Amino acid sequence: MVSISTVMRRVLTGYAVCFNYRHNRSGHLFQNRFKSILCQEDPYLKELVRYIHLNPLRAKIVPDLKSLNRYPYSGHSVLMGEQTKAWQSIENVLGHFGNSLRSGRRSYWNFVKKGIDQGRRPDLVGGGLVRSAGGWSALKSLRQAGFRQKADERILGGGDFVSEVLQAAQECLDRKYRLKAAGYDFEKVVHRVGNLLGLQPQQVVTSGKRRFEVEARNMVCYWASKELGMSQVFLAQKFKVSQPAISAAIQRGEKIIIERKLQLSNNL
Repeated sequence: MVSISTVMRRVLTGYAVCFNYRHNRSGHLFQNRFKSILCQEDPYLKELVRYIHLNPLRAKIVPDLKSLNRYPYSGHSVLMGEQTKAWQSIENVLGHFGNSLRSGRRSYWNFVKKGIDQGRRPDLVGGGLVRSAGGWSALKSLRQAGFRQKADERILGGGDFVSEVLQAAQECLDRKYRLKAAGYDFEKVVHRVGNLLGLQPQQVVTSGKRRFEVEARNMVCYWASKELGMSQVFLAQKFKVSQPAISAAIQRGEKIIIERKLQLSNNL
């Protein structure tokens, strides 16, 4: 599975270049850079889904909610059953609104309808502190009570949630630097995997199709990417495969490592 960041990078670069060439134009095609926000599922996800799907209506691209239901360039039409996109999953979102597809769809539509008059929501798109507090009024109340909220532009959630995410991210960052300081690079990861599976380094990086060889490559891809921060482009060049193949290998490697309770280093 290719990540949303990878897809958007291709849209903002490759697609934009092709579009400009085709239409004999230059410059930016999209107004702003893509950004992804880690969202605390409860209670922010429903609010965020509604806000995003009302964008075409706020921008007056569609005149009313009925037209929005049929608008093909929004996930809302898929949630409403008017459009079908194989890549868009609707069960998770609608599951927050009802126990069945029908009841979830009906409750979701009513929820979206109630949000039409809210206009722009700084607590959903503005600064991290405002978002994390739940809006300007909530932030003001917290400050009057003497509370201080943890916030971050990349995270949509309550202060405790933001703190937990940042702490986990810091722990991962600290571990990556400790591993690099201990001399871990691509070759050392290959040797580590070889030792765990009883393979020579050349067997680990080979393009063989035997199960243990495939497992070895998957483990290297996962540890090199997730533990050391190596790019999928770099790994694709090393293994002479496509980037989507590396993305799939990382997922398989994660499953193997978790199931077998393996560590890249037992000393860090």
